[in-house]
Amino acid sequence: MQQVITITEAAAFQIKEMMKQGDEVGAFLRVAVKGGGCSGLSYGMGFDHELKDDDIQMEQHGITVLVDKESEPILKGTVIDYKESMMGGGFTIDNPNAIASCGCGSSFRTATNTGTPEEC
Repeated sequence: MQQVITITEAAAFQIKEMMKQGDEVGAFLRVAVKGGGCSGLSYGMGFDHELKDDDIQMEQHGITVLVDKESEPILKGTVIDYKESMMGGGFTIDNPNAIASCGCGSSFRTATNTGTPEEC
């Protein structure tokens, strides 16, 4: 099973807590890239109950992660973490393929895929 992305233990803990709170225990975590955002591409992350034919499936820290074939080359090597600070906590995405990102932190572009930028 190939690992397109890495989910840290801290992120996995938060994801599992969100699954419990949202009554999503047993769901898959889908991570994807879609066009849009300030820089042209944006990340999508959510729970899904459906495995599609073109999905790449990974198991990490007890969570089944799905990535579609279109998102796979853009997400390869990405690390998803969860950081706590005095201002609260949130997920961080470190994508080695992103060459530019927006101040909002969820929009980016790669050397080979610029997407279609929108206003922030």
